[in-house]
Amino acid sequence: MEVILPDTYMAMTSPTAQHLNVLSTVYVVEHQPQATLPQNDDWIALVRAPDGGLTVIREARPADSDERWIGFYSGATAHGLDVPGMLAAMVQPLAQAAISVFVASTFHADLVLVPEHSKHQAVTVLREAGHQVSGE
Repeated sequence: MEVILPDTYMAMTSPTAQHLNVLSTVYVVEHQPQATLPQNDDWIALVRAPDGGLTVIREARPADSDERWIGFYSGATAHGLDVPGMLAAMVQPLAQAAISVFVASTFHADLVLVPEHSKHQAVTVLREAGHQVSGE
């Protein structure tokens, strides 16, 4: 006899379920095609593409007109680089809910940004996937 379990059951029992903290800071993501380093140190993450240019995640300023992003940080569930599926466990349910993401990873944890207007939907989706979400 084959037993088929709903996806929500699998997510809730998954070893990749994490404790995520919603960061209080609102961010912007900027592409600086000619930059090699940012002009100041107000950034939280930098990514340099192999073909040039720099992507900068920094705290939003009141005058910023760029899209604003909210961060979900998995630092409370720190993991090594050899643990598979940790980032996928966060972004897969968000993708299935059609929520855009931008990701920056550290050695032990991941920062997943979602558009500010999607914050409440993202919290719901991540909880339904079995994650604990705090700091909202």
